[in-house]
Amino acid sequence: RFAIREGGRTVGAGVVSKIIE
Repeated sequence: RFAIREGGRTVGAGVVSKIIE
């Protein structure tokens, strides 16, 4: 999850937020 957060936070910041929550 951390890798996706750093690698694609610009690509899908909203999507990443939902994954974390």
